[in-house]
Amino acid sequence: MKIGTDAVLLGAWTPLINNPYNILDIGAGTGILSLMLAQRSNAAQIDAFEIDQDAYEQCVENFEASPWGDRLFCFHAGLDEFVEEPEEEYDLIISNPPFYTDTYKSDDSSRDLARFEDAMPFDELIEAASLLLSENGIFSVIIPYKEEEYFSSLCNKLNLFPFNITRVKGTPTAEIKRSLLAFSRIEQPPKLNELTIEISRHHYTPEYIELTKDFYLKL
Repeated sequence: MKIGTDAVLLGAWTPLINNPYNILDIGAGTGILSLMLAQRSNAAQIDAFEIDQDAYEQCVENFEASPWGDRLFCFHAGLDEFVEEPEEEYDLIISNPPFYTDTYKSDDSSRDLARFEDAMPFDELIEAASLLLSENGIFSVIIPYKEEEYFSSLCNKLNLFPFNITRVKGTPTAEIKRSLLAFSRIEQPPKLNELTIEISRHHYTPEYIELTKDFYLKL
């Protein structure tokens, strides 16, 4: 699968203010988020899991080929298997969850699995984060803007509260399409801002360039 803008945004944006010792990437795909966080942080351990066989194999290959292979571990498992017998808590949990809740599905089952919310329902993802997050941990996601209020309400029920929210749109005149959300166990007024990706086609805003410049060969 190609690397999407959502993953680049989340990997570059996710707060590391708690200097995480260990990180968990839920639904790793081919491992882009874990690799970005290995580059950005000093975390000693970055665990990831992925249910799709092909994506899992690609993730393992990518981890082994990276400069941070000794810190990266990928498991071939689904969310239910991973939380069945939790062995530790994580200082940072990150996820670019599947979120296409529409009834339409394509003929590509692996792409559907990655893109449709029924593969990893929001409530199950949030329950897992609540269970696996350390006391001072951060839970970071990117979701459709239209799902922001619903997702936050599910988190609030499990005492996870947003402290940083960035709403993303493609161009200055476009509607807001995505919400970057960071949660903690501490209730506080969230920091709110907006990010525009492009001024025009392939002409990126200074804010987007500043956020993502460490991960692109050219912008």
